[in-house]
Amino acid sequence: MPNMSLKKNEMPSQEPNVRNKNFREVALGYSSEQAIDEAKRCLNCKNRPCVSGCPVNIMIPDFIAKMAEGNFEGAYQVIAKSSALPAVCGRVCPQESQCEKLCVRGKKGEPVGIGRLERFAADWHNEHVKEAPEKPRPNGHKVAVIGSGPSGLTCAGDLARLGYEVTVFEALHTAGGVLVYGIPEFRLPKAIVQKEIDGLKEMGVKIETNMVIGRALSIDELLEDGFEAVFIGSGAGLPRFMNIPGENLKGVYSANEFLTRVNLMKAYLPGSDTPIQHAKRVAVVGGGNVAMDAARCAKRLGAEEVYIVYRRSEKELPARAEEVEHAKEEGIIFKLLNNPAKILGDETGSVKGMECLEMELGEPDASGRRRPVEKQGSEFVLDVDCVIMAIGTSPNPLIKSTTQGLETQKWGGIIVEEETGLTSRPNVYAGGDAVTGAATVILAMGAGKTAAKAIHKKLCGKES
Repeated sequence: MPNMSLKKNEMPSQEPNVRNKNFREVALGYSSEQAIDEAKRCLNCKNRPCVSGCPVNIMIPDFIAKMAEGNFEGAYQVIAKSSALPAVCGRVCPQESQCEKLCVRGKKGEPVGIGRLERFAADWHNEHVKEAPEKPRPNGHKVAVIGSGPSGLTCAGDLARLGYEVTVFEALHTAGGVLVYGIPEFRLPKAIVQKEIDGLKEMGVKIETNMVIGRALSIDELLEDGFEAVFIGSGAGLPRFMNIPGENLKGVYSANEFLTRVNLMKAYLPGSDTPIQHAKRVAVVGGGNVAMDAARCAKRLGAEEVYIVYRRSEKELPARAEEVEHAKEEGIIFKLLNNPAKILGDETGSVKGMECLEMELGEPDASGRRRPVEKQGSEFVLDVDCVIMAIGTSPNPLIKSTTQGLETQKWGGIIVEEETGLTSRPNVYAGGDAVTGAATVILAMGAGKTAAKAIHKKLCGKES
């Protein structure tokens, strides 16, 4: 009999006033009993709407059915057929706007906790199964993947399963892309990411770090070296600024720089020698998940007051509702309908405040969201000594500038065929944030799958 409870099993978590002082994972994960109980809430619908909401088309009712039977490894194997990074997706995918949004149980009550079950299955597999995955038989074809973030790792994993010799070229010293430099330890422990990468290596994927494609080697040189196709999944690591006075003051960071220092360079560890300001009053400008991550990191580094400054209302916040809720619980102060006008400095060139304007919402703009309009005479100063800009990123122009014939959008995104990920260059494919600008992990993974499928069809003439 299905469990007809209208509410999900609650996710065990650290208490807010405890977790805002440490970098350990916030959500602690279901027990076996909770996982089975939650799985029994699935009605195994005939039309399976949840599957169509998943960008990588995981057979969700099938894995949940195995969970309900207590067959956790069976559940993992169903997920692993479609996802190269299940432990990652179970933690950071916006399920509420994808698979869970379409769950029939959500019409009267809460949807099934699909993400929480995916996380449980992956964690159970990682804890209990020690055998290395079987290496597929080589098919004689070589593919290069640029970037080891979610789109690159997914493309590499799918091609490796089909027998391709895959080499991933990563610019940083550690593989994982935004999963390791962008998402904090308390949301996505780095040991989880490393475990997923180790699994791909066991399948034969080679990863070369400290390789900046466009500088150490060009895409044309990769093709001349025998790679028959190239997938560009180099992400969007170029931060945007507002171009307001004061952005060059000491104490102003891009969210990318701040989070890279905290996460990749381990500034959060006691005794770390990574240079980073331990500010007392911090303003984070922006309303997405990156802004929430930066604000929560600043709080954990010892800031007494941390503000999210966002020019629209809470309804328009682009961050996941769960991340907003967690930030509020941890004491982050939301200054909504406020927009920075200038950053103020002291005699040493350091930040001493930020002048803001109050806003109100006007008619919808091109994005469909109501346009923020300044309230005349509403200027005020926010007393802060650090400002973190989290207003978006765009792709690094290095690959574009060194690859003749590679067409891009005006803002830098690589232009591709939506159905295949093929760029304007033959045998060169692209996906993820390098194409769309900063988006979600699961959308990037979906793009990696699409390109892997197209590469397989092009090189072997087969559907994967």
